[in-house]
Amino acid sequence: MKSPYRFLAAAFALAFGGSTLTAADGPRLHFAGKEGPGKGKKIVFIAGDEEYRSEEALPMLAKILSQKHGFDTTVLFSVNPEKGFIDPNNQKNIPGTEALADADLLIISTRFRDLPADQTAPITAFLNAGKPVIGLRTSTHAFAGKMEDGGWTYGDWQKGGFGMKILGETWVAHHGGHKTEGARGVIEEANANHPILRSVADVFAPSDVYTVKNLKGDETVLLRGAVTETLDPASKAVEGEKNNPLQALAWVRAYTAPNGTAKGQAFCCTAGASVDLVSEDLRRLIVNASYFLTGIEVPEKADVAYVDPFYPSFFGFIKDETFWPGRNLMPSDFALGKSPAAVDPQGTPEWPFRETGPKE
Repeated sequence: MKSPYRFLAAAFALAFGGSTLTAADGPRLHFAGKEGPGKGKKIVFIAGDEEYRSEEALPMLAKILSQKHGFDTTVLFSVNPEKGFIDPNNQKNIPGTEALADADLLIISTRFRDLPADQTAPITAFLNAGKPVIGLRTSTHAFAGKMEDGGWTYGDWQKGGFGMKILGETWVAHHGGHKTEGARGVIEEANANHPILRSVADVFAPSDVYTVKNLKGDETVLLRGAVTETLDPASKAVEGEKNNPLQALAWVRAYTAPNGTAKGQAFCCTAGASVDLVSEDLRRLIVNASYFLTGIEVPEKADVAYVDPFYPSFFGFIKDETFWPGRNLMPSDFALGKSPAAVDPQGTPEWPFRETGPKE
């Protein structure tokens, strides 16, 4: 028998704009929007990558957008289909994509997912409606395998796939030294007055700069990425050819939907690891993009302070098959008032520019 206190707590949270899900509620995490400019708009976040800890980053952003800006937000995760724990290494299961049916914006941070037809169809319908997309970090290679819908291929990332078709780029290479060189955002002077850049001045990401070579020239580049000497946020840019020319780091572009007729807008940023989002102005960039793509005036200086403490793990693959079952993280562990501690993978460099929380 379920405890009545659970339902009282859920009702209280709903009444006050909180998150209402527990592990028993299923694989999605929902934050009702409080009062704010985004009231009435819905954002769906899709997390699912093995390396950059999108399962930490996206709930944090969803809390900011719901509690400080009024957007109704839902976060979906890669989960174990039998036991429901978050498993970023499971590339074939992100339940809940039907939440996209009435969403106004998709924010995606996945890597090489190969989803079944029933989970793919709502994504296609969303894109066919020409609705806006924000893609972070590995979303340039968000899908892989044979994932397709009606002949429109998602998974052929080597030929373009979702990344090239929607965001304008696919996976190419690491341009900076992985785990040794960081990325400094450099504003593209010609577009410095773009609303998405409002009060964005200091973007730093310890994840390295990606190589970007497939943009066609009809995008609006907002930031370029300067490779830095070290992972220290105060590090200088390296000298020489590596930063000449600078790679694109963030841009806006128009996309053509899978049905070939609808048009939509996409914003892509090749930064977006959970530790990258320690950067206040990187968080502001994404919040600003959410306003812009949903047709709302971008604030002069959007409030992007954390709603709950944020303890980002450093990026890296975790190949130990016992790790995720043993950690047993549920979507509800990221609910309002909850902040899972950072757990760094083996081989993590020292990076003391974040809070890591209590040891688990």
